[in-house]
Amino acid sequence: MANVTPLPTRKAPPRVHTDRAGFGELRAELHSRAADQDLISVWADLPFPERRLVLKSAGLNADATQQINHFAKPEREAIRAAIHRMSDYASGLKDQLRNRAQHPSRELASHARQALVEGNTKAALHWLSLIEKGVA
Repeated sequence: MANVTPLPTRKAPPRVHTDRAGFGELRAELHSRAADQDLISVWADLPFPERRLVLKSAGLNADATQQINHFAKPEREAIRAAIHRMSDYASGLKDQLRNRAQHPSRELASHARQALVEGNTKAALHWLSLIEKGVA
């Protein structure tokens, strides 16, 4: 029996491949998005006044109390696009507020204030004149 060689068999590749680099998780997320699961949860958490605003932004005249699954697919896509637009706009405003540099005249005013503390009215007047001229 030691001289028996097994016959070659064809092994079919497995139908389901192992998940590499998290692509299965990504695929599941894309499927849930295609089924509007993320939109359903966002819509459920929105207060009715915000729902009305989103519907208006989407160009829809619909009832804000309506569940998202009662809308047709094109309407849901319009709602999703409106939410993304509004979210991008809000993020842009936050970034502007966060990155807003202080007004240049503040630095000149601090120089003028320092000159007054030192008793140097000539220098203080110089800094104030620059501020009044709008140099900064």
